[in-house]
Amino acid sequence: MKQKTSAPGKIILLGEHAAVYGMPAIAVPISTLRSCAAIKAKNIPLTIRSADFAANPDALPNPLERMRALALDYFQIPHPRGEITIRSDIPIARGLGSGAAVSAALGRAIAMLLGRVIPNDVLNRLVFEVEKIHHGTPSGIDNTVVVYERSVYFVKDQPIETLEIKQPLHILIADTGRAALTREAVANVRQLYQRRPIQTQTILKSIGLTVEQARVCIRDGDHVRLGELMTENQQQLQWLNVSSSKLDRLVDSALAAGALGAKLSGGGLGGNMIALVKKSRLNAVNEALIKSGAVSLVATAVK
Repeated sequence: MKQKTSAPGKIILLGEHAAVYGMPAIAVPISTLRSCAAIKAKNIPLTIRSADFAANPDALPNPLERMRALALDYFQIPHPRGEITIRSDIPIARGLGSGAAVSAALGRAIAMLLGRVIPNDVLNRLVFEVEKIHHGTPSGIDNTVVVYERSVYFVKDQPIETLEIKQPLHILIADTGRAALTREAVANVRQLYQRRPIQTQTILKSIGLTVEQARVCIRDGDHVRLGELMTENQQQLQWLNVSSSKLDRLVDSALAAGALGAKLSGGGLGGNMIALVKKSRLNAVNEALIKSGAVSLVATAVK
């Protein structure tokens, strides 16, 4: 027996960091980038192999081991047998949800190996627990989008709302070449909140209002205004000190080349910049981002 499970990557369109504090955020899956887990029935204690996802394998607790423990505890099967091999084409530590995708694929693979099915709501909860290892105080966005593979309007501790996208969103994802320091960025915002609570709360609320407006634009197909709101969100994130000179340079280059809007996506301090682009401008913006130092580019259409 050899079967596979998978889960997609994701980008946060607007609202990162503020989502940790109860503000709304919008996130979408990247179905073309996936983490996969292949299972084999073997007469050996459950062994998880992961050549691609080797981010700090000696970390305690290890994310893969944590997901295994959570899944086995849910199924109440302490000593399964078999082998699971994980492969991922989602770049690690780039704000693309690689950790959540690997956890989701692994959770589904363990269920498949046991001949069981793990409901999405349960898997979502378990992946969120593993996200605490990666991010410290995660918002819950990554696991929600990755597990359900749906574009969502997300508010922490509230029911999931899927988004109606009137017209496909053409997005370029540009990699800075530097790891997204999500845990550090989240901690920086927390410290900023403690030092300047009134000003920080004002910015967080303004991000929430930006996301609310963007939700309407997505519903109505108003991509011009949506782009403006994405760029506005980048300015808000700069105030929170989670951008970087490389991210700012890529944003400026994308806008100068005709992007409708651009911003960092994910934890920040590195990772990826995203640009909303008219289909007719994809090549021009792509070329500008390469000239400005993007290490790699992914084009995706969110429908």
